[in-house]
Amino acid sequence: MTLPCRRQFLRSAAAATAAGLSLKPTVSAIEPIRRLGRPHFRLSVAAYGFRKYLDLKAKPKPSMTLEDFIDFVAQHDADAVELTAYYFPQTTPEYLAQLKGRAARLGLDISGTAVGNNFCLTDPVKHRAQIDMVKAWTEHSARLGAKTMRIFAGTAPKGGEEAARKQCLAAIEEACDHAAKFGVILALENHGGITSTAEQLLTLVRAINHSWFGVNLDTGNFITADPYADLAQLAPYAVNVQLKTEIQRSGRAREEADLPRLLDILRQVNYRGYVALEYEAAEDPKTAVPRHLATLRKLMRS
Repeated sequence: MTLPCRRQFLRSAAAATAAGLSLKPTVSAIEPIRRLGRPHFRLSVAAYGFRKYLDLKAKPKPSMTLEDFIDFVAQHDADAVELTAYYFPQTTPEYLAQLKGRAARLGLDISGTAVGNNFCLTDPVKHRAQIDMVKAWTEHSARLGAKTMRIFAGTAPKGGEEAARKQCLAAIEEACDHAAKFGVILALENHGGITSTAEQLLTLVRAINHSWFGVNLDTGNFITADPYADLAQLAPYAVNVQLKTEIQRSGRAREEADLPRLLDILRQVNYRGYVALEYEAAEDPKTAVPRHLATLRKLMRS
C-alpha cells in the first residue's frame, strides 16, 4: 500500500501547482505486475462498442438497454461484459443489483466499468467534482462486482502539461485510496491528452506506487509511428485490456489490427485477465462483434 510520505508529496505537489512552482517526484515507482502461472485471457465485451444503440440521448429512447446488451453478449460466447457509466439510466442500489443478477444468471462476469473523467480541469470546483464522481462510480462498480474501473487523465491547457500532470497524480492517488476500500482497481487508459504517447503515460504510471492502480491498455488509441511497440512498453502494467480491431499509425489511415500480434504482446508479459473487445469500426456492431468474438476465442485458445 502507498506510504504516507507519498501522500504528503502529492498534497504538496498539488499546492505547488496552484502556486506555480515546479516539483519532481522523489519516491519509488510502481513495479510491473508480478503474474503467476501461464497467460490466461478472459473475453469481455465493452458496452461502448454499442454506443449508437445505448445512447441515452436518443429520441424517443435508446433502442438497446444495458439489460439488452448483457443478453446479446450472453448469446455470443464471451465471459464478461464491461458496462460504461454513460449508459446507466440510474445508479440506485436496486438497479445495480438487477444488472449484476442478470449477468450472473447468464453466466457472465462484469469485468469492469468506465467513467469519462478529466483530472486536468483547472477550475478547483470542477476538478473536485471530477474526483467525487470517480469515487462515487468506484462504489457503484463495487456493487456491480466489477474488478476494474477505467479512468482517464484528461487534456492539459496549452503550455500547462507539467501542472496538469501533478494535479492528475494527486487526484489519482486520492481516488486509489478510496478504491482500496471497495476492492476496485483503477485502470488509467492511454487516451489522448497527457497520455497520448507511451512516454507520457509511463511518466504518470511510474509515479503512482499504489496497490489499487494499473493501466488499461487500449490497443487502438496510440496514433504513433509504431503503436505495437508502444503497447509492448505498457503491457507489463496492464490490469485490463481494451482490444480494438483497428490501429492507426501516425500520418496514415486506420488499418485492421494484427490481432495475433496484439495477443502475443500480452502473452510476452504473462498477462492474466480480461480482454474486452471495444468495437469502434464502421460495420454495425451487431454483426461485427459476434464475428470478432469468434476469431478472438480461437486465437486465445491457440
